[in-house]
Amino acid sequence: MYDLPSELVGETGLPDEFHRIQADSLSETCQPPNWQLDEVFTASDLNLYYDPRHPGWYKRPDWFLVLGVSRFQEQQNLRLSYLVWQEGVNPFLVVELLSPTTEEEDLGQTVRRVDQPPTKWEVYERILRIPYYVIYDRYENQLRAFRLNGTRYEALSLPEGRLWLEEMQLGLGLWQGSYQGTTGLWLRWYDENGWIPTLAERAEEERLRAEEERLRAEQMEMALAEERQRVQQLMERLRSLGIDPDSINK
Repeated sequence: MYDLPSELVGETGLPDEFHRIQADSLSETCQPPNWQLDEVFTASDLNLYYDPRHPGWYKRPDWFLVLGVSRFQEQQNLRLSYLVWQEGVNPFLVVELLSPTTEEEDLGQTVRRVDQPPTKWEVYERILRIPYYVIYDRYENQLRAFRLNGTRYEALSLPEGRLWLEEMQLGLGLWQGSYQGTTGLWLRWYDENGWIPTLAERAEEERLRAEEERLRAEQMEMALAEERQRVQQLMERLRSLGIDPDSINK
């Protein structure tokens, strides 16, 4: 992978600001409960090399997910590309964010020329046999998903614009809200309890939880102070009546 890195020069359909933000949302919320986090690899705009006989052939998914490969813990070891023959595991799911320059290829409407590498659809469907292929068109707010059935992709019905993946115990759906300061309709993961929190949402939850604990501690301290004051007032009252409160305790 260090010999076949990802390069951006001269490529079409390069990532724009939306691609970057949307990819961040997918990666942050992808937390399958039945997989260890260090066995869930996600990437965006990383070259995916699929044929050792043609090392110059690759595709660059907008976002993809691989289950069962390790995340590298050291910065110097981070992947420059993903070579399926080196990793030994094909992606489980690919997401393409449809754009005018890539629409036909994303939807499998391009025909491979004899002197050209396989099309994106051919690679995902026939060569790598990726189980799930998802396409999101933000211009039309349309989500489409395909599942490999035998040797072909079949379109899936998406009730309420959601796709549940039993293998991951997670779902992928369209969420309306603000992410990284930008409001829109975002592709995001959810589980049986609802939308999986983003990093910012988790930080806000922690802040609110800490604030609640602080207020609870303050209220308890105020209650104790009030109780001490009542006891002190009672003792002073007893003394004013000529009664020694200390003798009562004895």
